[in-house]
Amino acid sequence: MGTDTKSDTALTKSNITSVLRYDLPASLVVFLVAVPLSLGIAIASGAPLAAGLIAGVVGGVVAGFLGGSVVQVSGPAAGLSLVVADIVMTYGWRATCMITLLAGALQLLLGVFRVARSALAVSPAVVHGMLAGVGVVIALSQLHVVLGGSPQRSAIENLIELPQQIVNNHDHAVFVGLLTITVLILCARLPQRLRIVPAPLAALLVASVTAWAFGWDITRVDLSKSLSEWATPIWPQGDWHGIIAAVMLVALLAGVESLLCSVATDKLHDGKRSDLDKELTAQGVANMVTGALGGLPVAGVIVRSTTNVRAGARSRWSTILHGVWILVFAVFLGWMITLIPMEALAALLVFIGIQMVNMGHLRNLRGHGEVPVYLITMAGVVLLGLAEGVLLGLVLAALLALRRLTWVTVQARPDSDGRWHVLIGGSLTFLGVPMLTSELHAIPAGAAVELDLNIDFMDNAAFEAIHAWRHDHERGGGTVDIDEIHDEWYAMAASGARMFPAKTPPRAPDRWWLPWSHRRHGRRNPDYSLVPAQHMPEEDDLAVPDLLAGAREFHRRTAPLIRPLLHGMARGQDPSHLFITCADSRIVPNLITSSGPGDLFTVRNIGNLVPRQGSTCADDSVAAAIEYATKMLNVRTITVCGHSGCGAMAALLSGGEKTVEGSALSRWLRHGHHSLARFVTTESDGTDDGPLDRLCRVNVTQQLENLRTYPQVDELFRAGRLELVGVYFDIATARVHILESPPVPAGPP
Repeated sequence: MGTDTKSDTALTKSNITSVLRYDLPASLVVFLVAVPLSLGIAIASGAPLAAGLIAGVVGGVVAGFLGGSVVQVSGPAAGLSLVVADIVMTYGWRATCMITLLAGALQLLLGVFRVARSALAVSPAVVHGMLAGVGVVIALSQLHVVLGGSPQRSAIENLIELPQQIVNNHDHAVFVGLLTITVLILCARLPQRLRIVPAPLAALLVASVTAWAFGWDITRVDLSKSLSEWATPIWPQGDWHGIIAAVMLVALLAGVESLLCSVATDKLHDGKRSDLDKELTAQGVANMVTGALGGLPVAGVIVRSTTNVRAGARSRWSTILHGVWILVFAVFLGWMITLIPMEALAALLVFIGIQMVNMGHLRNLRGHGEVPVYLITMAGVVLLGLAEGVLLGLVLAALLALRRLTWVTVQARPDSDGRWHVLIGGSLTFLGVPMLTSELHAIPAGAAVELDLNIDFMDNAAFEAIHAWRHDHERGGGTVDIDEIHDEWYAMAASGARMFPAKTPPRAPDRWWLPWSHRRHGRRNPDYSLVPAQHMPEEDDLAVPDLLAGAREFHRRTAPLIRPLLHGMARGQDPSHLFITCADSRIVPNLITSSGPGDLFTVRNIGNLVPRQGSTCADDSVAAAIEYATKMLNVRTITVCGHSGCGAMAALLSGGEKTVEGSALSRWLRHGHHSLARFVTTESDGTDDGPLDRLCRVNVTQQLENLRTYPQVDELFRAGRLELVGVYFDIATARVHILESPPVPAGPP
């Protein structure tokens, strides 16, 4: 969706229409989500119910007005509930409000000194693990309330007592809790167009009306009691070390969660990017205000922010108005809260807690080897406590980062001519010396060695190890040729030159697969001298020279290497694959499949579409390629390769808005209507990143079925002499995914 880049708090004639059309309806949706969540988080925090509503109002109005994020929504956060509950038990509620105020002052100070970016240095694995651990603790404690009992002091005790609660409690409270959870689950499974009422509000409405209709004996929410107990904050009494630690913990956790939420929210809209320092300053002011008014700590909340974006918000006015609606509701419609069963709010918290254990984060972290940090942090929060769990996660993340920074790989292999090729990669430090010397001394004495150093750092211990081995090997009759791919660490150390800077980033390799634009400015290439960027010609003027320069580079570097191979192929081709893929310039079939000349018989078109046999808009080009590949070239595999962010699929999803009616493109995209129909009837399995990503994947599967409409393909496929393979290339992560291939049907063709 698009967002208005003129997202100011100053209403003008040019944007007041946008506020009324987009932000006002979005604010009402967020308000309906925020009220039950604010009440539930107040219960989980051990705070008065009014504290949750106060935090919702302040988070919306103050943080929304002053914040640096256009559409982020702030309010009481479930991730802070454990911290707040512990502080309330230690110092009391009024002292907790003072700690919140002081935490806000610390956030304000950090924002003024513009240190917000440094907060993003905290590993997301630690943050997500912390939130998952908090979710488990909340779910376990509130599950006891749902079952008609009382939560225990720790997650372990809650887990031990759970069977007893399940066996002995079957009263009306249990029915209300189970009904609330059932409605939440059903709402989550409804199609988006049917989710008219937000799931939390729908669940509380159903539970409240049902409990009233059947006269169930339940505990009601009493907002008047918490309002009558309102008092000003007081200074906490106790060890000042603990008070300072509590202030810092609230400030840092709320600040980091808000900044990470801002970064995540920026990915959901196309408007102005977040000013993180301004956002941290606004969070500080909001926490000072909510602390002074007796509210919970405030932080940016991803659930409400996502809801705000999806509801169509285009400016910060949606956030501000949602806070106003909470205030109006609390003042004039607060009596409605007394109809809500406490067990229903507890069930809502159980559901929220389970949702905080987001498996999508685990999938993202798995590719980076950070799952242990996530799991250790989560386990530490559940078993030991929030601060202890976060500390364990930070220590493990630091150790893993240190391991990666000092990781070294040594590959030594003999060539057919008796020479040895050794490749050393990574950062050479004293920690890698034992493995390094072990691999080098395994090379036979007297051998000719080609040593490639693909390193970004070398300390003295590593240099001494390589240098000493080289002298020993050459004294034994061998030879050692050292080639350094990046900075000349070894050569400089051998000459006695000063090794400064201590570590430099590797230069971008001048390889053929780099786009022309990445090899042009400030780089010496075959046809341009090294000239300053400001003296280079315009981008459009470089198109032809780039092509000619690339051809000359091929003639000089690649052609001599590949000429013998191509000479043997000159009389004919024998590819094993028919490779059908999109014409998108970012897709390079030979690069993503590590294939060479003669491997792939390639067909490229808009959307990697395969027109069905006998379709009204026939296309002889693709049909001819299929016929030639299967009958003349006898390919063994037909692969259809789709990719993320496909423009053709985006045009299909737009319903024709992105194409001109009657144009060649619109006529061609008719071949994608079967993919669109399949998309409509297919539910997401959780592996895609949204409707467009899911359609791109579904389209590949549909094209495999379209291939079966060609008799020669279907015959070979049924006979087991032809394989159909679906491939999906995720451009952003540079990963190739193999999609599920169609099964070979039983029986005769």
